[in-house]
Amino acid sequence: MIKTDMTYQDIVYKDTVYQDSVYQKIGLTGRVLGALFYCEPDSAECRDIVVQLRNGTWAAEWPYGGADELMPIATLLAAAQSDQYQSIAHQSAAAPLAETLEEAWQRLFIGPYALPAPPWGSVYLDKDMVLFGDSTLKLRNWMQQRHVEVTLKQQEPEDHFGLLMMMAAWLAEHQPVDLPVLLADHLLPWSYRYLALLQSDAGHPFYQGLAQLTTLTLAHWQHELQVTPAGVELYR
Repeated sequence: MIKTDMTYQDIVYKDTVYQDSVYQKIGLTGRVLGALFYCEPDSAECRDIVVQLRNGTWAAEWPYGGADELMPIATLLAAAQSDQYQSIAHQSAAAPLAETLEEAWQRLFIGPYALPAPPWGSVYLDKDMVLFGDSTLKLRNWMQQRHVEVTLKQQEPEDHFGLLMMMAAWLAEHQPVDLPVLLADHLLPWSYRYLALLQSDAGHPFYQGLAQLTTLTLAHWQHELQVTPAGVELYR
């Protein structure tokens, strides 16, 4: 069962069933990135991860990408070091407002206003761009067939990007034979589009950097597992 209420130790120091280095790297990076997309930055799951990403030392240990790719990302992640940033969404010559990382997460993932980059797959894969669309039902059916369970915090679609990243990590560590199908059919077909929107419209350097780091990481997953994303039409 995939847990969403993990501690920092659960995320970073998880014991794996499969010791293959490819799956170990996917397990670690999937849990770290998935938590950052799914959980509030000041939550027990993310608080220490955010600190590590902001101090810049993580780049030397990240298993994907070279210094030329990771250092610009590290600069973005560290730009919000003061915990406040002048959000593009909030900039105004008359009344500028500072935005904390927690406020940025609320704006980007919860609302109350329209999300610039919705993190649910069906928004991109279904013609009506709705939650709980046909693509969500296909994912749910696949999960049932493969005996993949996830503990949700509330009644919500299973195709949330953060959940799918954590699901990929769990599969890498417990059912690696099923991982390529999850990536090819349910995550990669829409994830690059979502991350491109998040990078361009996040309005906050931490989440711009997170989008870049995740794009880089997914590209390495795809290459190392030789996965070809399903050819689908995107509606957003």
